[in-house]
Amino acid sequence: MNLHQKVLSLAVASAFTLAAGVASAQTVVKIGHVGPLTGGIAHLGKDNELGAKLAIEDLNAKGIKLGGQTVKFELLSEDDAADPKQGTAAATKLVDAKVNGVIGHLNSGTTIPASKIYHDAGIPQISPSATNPKYTLQGFKSAFRVVAHDGQLGGTLGRYAVKDVKAKSIAIIDDRTAYGQGVADEFQKAVKTAGGKVVGREFTNDKATDFNAILTKLKGAKPDLVFYGGMDAVAGPMLRQMKQLGINAKFMGGDGICSNELIKLAGDGMSDGQVICAEAGGVTKDKEAALAAWKTRFKEKTGADVQIYAPYVYDATMTMVAAMQKANSAEPAKYLPELAKITYEGVTGKIQFDSKGDVKDGTLTLYTYKGGKRETMMVVK
Repeated sequence: MNLHQKVLSLAVASAFTLAAGVASAQTVVKIGHVGPLTGGIAHLGKDNELGAKLAIEDLNAKGIKLGGQTVKFELLSEDDAADPKQGTAAATKLVDAKVNGVIGHLNSGTTIPASKIYHDAGIPQISPSATNPKYTLQGFKSAFRVVAHDGQLGGTLGRYAVKDVKAKSIAIIDDRTAYGQGVADEFQKAVKTAGGKVVGREFTNDKATDFNAILTKLKGAKPDLVFYGGMDAVAGPMLRQMKQLGINAKFMGGDGICSNELIKLAGDGMSDGQVICAEAGGVTKDKEAALAAWKTRFKEKTGADVQIYAPYVYDATMTMVAAMQKANSAEPAKYLPELAKITYEGVTGKIQFDSKGDVKDGTLTLYTYKGGKRETMMVVK
């Protein structure tokens, strides 16, 4: 073989290798996931991540074809530690990795700033748990959520506090995050509209452990109900300190406190029936058996109990891929229009989005805690 033939042979071999590499790359569809995998609410972030992993495993078992090729779904998971700066850094990293779509973030405080980065890159994003209304009010056609927002959640809790719990004097505390302050604001609005009385409004932060000063101040107003806008990692110690100070009030909060972990975090600071919380989501009677079966399978596959959002992460991932199948493409620009008009029957119920990207007919579930267990009170829309 002369030099010319050798060069030609190498060039042909290189071209085949390159083509094979491109073909191989085209068969991989990258789904990004972001949540707090470290920090005080890492248990919630890991719950979300496990929901995404189970979805990816199930999708790969189906042998889905897009554009005539069998595709392999790959999860790229990032930790935002519930911190807005880390959240935008994680978003930039996923955009640089050329993900086909993103499931996340968990917190509103990280989801909102990250959403602009995904929007500017043209990458669809579905949050399984961010509930601040601002997220979908930015006008980003790439932003969706599969749970009801704080206007619904805080409003429902506010009305319930006045009309059903019959609270006469209500104190409100929030952690000054986008989620905590947002849900507390909506709760306060609904309390006032329902004719309730707010006797104090205080704030802390999402990493605080000592609440004696604000609780002592509120104790003087003799509240019969305390609402906390924030997450379970703070709500648990707050309940302990309320008991130490002799504040015998009902305790309410949104989905951020509504976890199984709250039982451990509050310890003996929580009495039976004292806590009432609402989770953005929940299933109507006709879906209860399917969701229970899914939770059993989740436990078998992951070795963990569902905390809060794992089923919504699973459904968000499946909904995104259903839109890809309708478009016969994982290219964001091609499947985004299908995602906007999708109808998907998930384990959490029917998923459809309105013109803003909010889930239509979002449900809420009210819970309380008795005998060391979380109990469903009712599902409302």
